[in-house]
Amino acid sequence: MIIASLIFLIGTACIIRVLLRPHRDPASRLAWIAVVLAVPLFGVIAYILLGETNIGRNRVVRLRRIVAGLPRPHDIEGWDRALPPQEAHDPYEQLFNVGRSISGYGAVTGNRATLMPDSDATIDKMVADIDAARAHVHLMFYIWLPDTNGTKMADALKSAAGRGVVCRAMVDDLGSRALINSPHWAEMAKAGIRLARALEVGNLLIRAVVGRVDLRNHRKILVIDNEITYCGSQNCADPAFLPKAAYAPWVDAVMRFEGPVVRQNQHLFACDWMESHDEDIGGVVQAPLGTVEPGFTAQVVASGPTTRASAMPEMFQSVMYAARRELVITTPYYVPDEATQSALCAAANRGVRVIIVFPARNDDFAVGAASRSYYLDLLTAGATIFEYQPGLLHTKSMTIDGAVTLIGSANMDRRSFDLNYENNILLHDPDLTAQMRARQDAYIADSREVILAEVEAWPWTKRLWNNTLAIVGPLL
Repeated sequence: MIIASLIFLIGTACIIRVLLRPHRDPASRLAWIAVVLAVPLFGVIAYILLGETNIGRNRVVRLRRIVAGLPRPHDIEGWDRALPPQEAHDPYEQLFNVGRSISGYGAVTGNRATLMPDSDATIDKMVADIDAARAHVHLMFYIWLPDTNGTKMADALKSAAGRGVVCRAMVDDLGSRALINSPHWAEMAKAGIRLARALEVGNLLIRAVVGRVDLRNHRKILVIDNEITYCGSQNCADPAFLPKAAYAPWVDAVMRFEGPVVRQNQHLFACDWMESHDEDIGGVVQAPLGTVEPGFTAQVVASGPTTRASAMPEMFQSVMYAARRELVITTPYYVPDEATQSALCAAANRGVRVIIVFPARNDDFAVGAASRSYYLDLLTAGATIFEYQPGLLHTKSMTIDGAVTLIGSANMDRRSFDLNYENNILLHDPDLTAQMRARQDAYIADSREVILAEVEAWPWTKRLWNNTLAIVGPLL
């Protein structure tokens, strides 16, 4: 009786915490309450481990202090040359305002970019740029594997460090565990490369108490000499992606940028670096901006568990609502919140041509099943859904009206919405968007269309499975 009363009191306290916790959507609160009521002890333990977006008080304080003290790009000498002319009204100004409200980076003009042909070509071009570096190379990957492409990157950094280039390489402590535990990590340190591990796990028991283990730095950033940066979905690995080779090839899209937007990615890297490493690299961020050549408008949009709540889904939703004629999306992981799903359906209902491309086989069975639970409403609203066949489509991209592109690391799922640190670039340029749109068409050509009649004919067992796993989405 005493034990039962104690369990009841603990469960009640946990439910009160769920109800009082800020920035929780109602579906998430309801899901956690249901779990705690159904399996009290397990539910309470699960909530302690996974229920709150908490990276640890000390990390939050440190990161805020770093951001407050680090020079912002708009404060550097010559930044006024990167600002769009006041008389040149951009029809997508409101989208850039949303991006600025998330990470503080405003829209800047004078940018140029190239969409890389494929994953191997991306690594080769990165290596070539590192080989040509004169001052510094800053690199961040969520996953860096000690495979062919991963070794190429390590060798390029070692060579650059050997000729006096300052090389700083940072990886997520969990996602890049294979590299950290390989001889390459020690060899890179010996070669003079400055290394850092983002969000170090340490002791699992202590980590679980002071902050969630599964909050990760999912960003992919490369900055060279304040002149070149890359942004996209690709990790530093072969397309074969050996840890999950059964789903290969992994198909990614990456853009190589030049112009003032590079400095925003540099600032983002510096924030991450200084949170994980004691070295102050504010001087690199503060270096005066050089000549700004003609180019398009762009902006870094970065999010994470220490930015304001619902930042990334708000960016996605704003792009969806901005579409007037066409909205094309590719994403490997689709477990949206209610507002994102509603925004997609609303776009289709108002006559926008909405096309979404998912992988046919998902490396996460639960996410794949949960994604399909949303098909019926999307198709009923008039959206077109394709499933990519040759491998795992890992590209995270949005294009609207042949004019605007959003590309980066963020998926349309709860992890990218609330738990992971992400980096993306929003740009307004018809020519570059046409390149991205052509890439999306290439994905569609290798895909199978999913039609409404097919989804309506799914057996009740499949619908039950998909819908049940979708309910779990808000818990994570």
